[in-house]
Amino acid sequence: MNGDVAEKIFAGGKDYQLTRFVILRLLGFVYGVAFLVAINQLVPLIGAHGLTPATDYLERLQHHFGSRAWAAVNIPTLFWLGVSDRALSIFAWIGFALSLVVVAGYANAIIMSILWAMYMSIVHIGQIWYGYGWETQTLETGFLAIFLCPLFDARPFPKTPPPLPVIWLFRWLGFRIMIGAGLIKLRGDQCWRDLTCLYYHYETQPIPNPISRFLHFAPWWFHKFGTGWNHFVELVAPWFSFGPRRARHVAGVLMVTFQIFLIISGNLSFLNYVTIVPFLACFDDNFWRWILPKAIVRRADRVEPQPSLLHFRVAVGLSILVAILSIAPVTNLISNRQMMNASFDPFDLVNTYGAFGSVGKERFEIVFEGTTDEFITGDTQWKEYEFVAKPGDPNRCPPFIAPYQPRIDWQIWFAAMASPAEYPWTLHFVWKLLHNDAGTLSLIAHNPFPNAPPHYIRARLYRYRFSRPNESGWWKREYVDEWLPALSTDNESFRQILERMDWLD
Repeated sequence: MNGDVAEKIFAGGKDYQLTRFVILRLLGFVYGVAFLVAINQLVPLIGAHGLTPATDYLERLQHHFGSRAWAAVNIPTLFWLGVSDRALSIFAWIGFALSLVVVAGYANAIIMSILWAMYMSIVHIGQIWYGYGWETQTLETGFLAIFLCPLFDARPFPKTPPPLPVIWLFRWLGFRIMIGAGLIKLRGDQCWRDLTCLYYHYETQPIPNPISRFLHFAPWWFHKFGTGWNHFVELVAPWFSFGPRRARHVAGVLMVTFQIFLIISGNLSFLNYVTIVPFLACFDDNFWRWILPKAIVRRADRVEPQPSLLHFRVAVGLSILVAILSIAPVTNLISNRQMMNASFDPFDLVNTYGAFGSVGKERFEIVFEGTTDEFITGDTQWKEYEFVAKPGDPNRCPPFIAPYQPRIDWQIWFAAMASPAEYPWTLHFVWKLLHNDAGTLSLIAHNPFPNAPPHYIRARLYRYRFSRPNESGWWKREYVDEWLPALSTDNESFRQILERMDWLD
């Protein structure tokens, strides 16, 4: 490599001190939300008496791989050292506290490594509750962030600037996220190709918000334009993130504002927030000087950057590793059988991404109901369980809840498009409701049986449609079918299924 070029690359990180500051603050916020979700939901979901206990899962992994050591190599998690409800809670609280430290402006490679290892440990025992693309995306983003920072210096603006190769790796991550999402759409549902997917998306997405209904009833030309704009931002704009400064800035603005619109239009957990993080690498410090408060800019300008040769060499080694690990994701991207949100290494270091490769044309919801009657008759009065965010009561306004994610609400959205056999945890969920289990009830919004548990629980499938703005209520619904029959604790077949799953607690 030409000496002048090498020197320019080596010192180029000096132009991204503010960029690093913004990237780490937003990533710290994402980690904070993720660990807050874990604080509230991890124990009732995967604790010792959770819906899918992590202890059982680790035992199955050990049996599958033949030994505990080999299972740990394939599914790395610190919880191989031991998992308990207390450990899960303490783990989540420590992660949340460290996230706040990063948000406050203090981060180094050690802190970012701890956050990454801790969240990876949760994701790898989270089972279906953590089976979303933004979990591995958070891990890949968090891993790269380790190498933005000095090893020890945790000040907001350390003397060691971020290595320029790591800035490029963030752009490479953002590129793969967008291109993967764009290609999976073109290869997936026909409605993406004929520009009609947004006719349905706002109504059928996992957790709509109040603005979703307004957008759903927008003119069809608006939806067609929005679909076309989606394709442009996902398939064209990312290429310019590697271009000259002005092109990078335009691409970055397009991709960030696109994610902000998605944040406004629905509750997609922290997906859009973590997706914005790598796009921030499109901007250099001169851009941020126009955006950030003057006090922050002055504080950064007071630091005289001193590039570290060791830090740079580590970043080059990281780039080589990412290049090698990118072969499988790139092969997947160009394949006609493209997989969405897939990992190709045990640590989820370089992954492939995608979202909404298909769009539902109708919205189905499972409504769980209970009764205290000992015998079911035509006069039996059923009471509905209300969840935190998913549609239930047609008169209830959809919430603004993102970036927080009620994970059981999301899984019930998936279950409504399938059968109970494909989502057996729903049977355990019913069993827990029949016992007024405190942990399980903490996952939902309202228990209609506060004084004594119900005698029967059933689940019914409804078709939901947004009410028009001039109609009463937020939803119209119609009964479709029985999803689960009325079940009670003395139902022998029910108990046998739970016993086979080792869920009869």
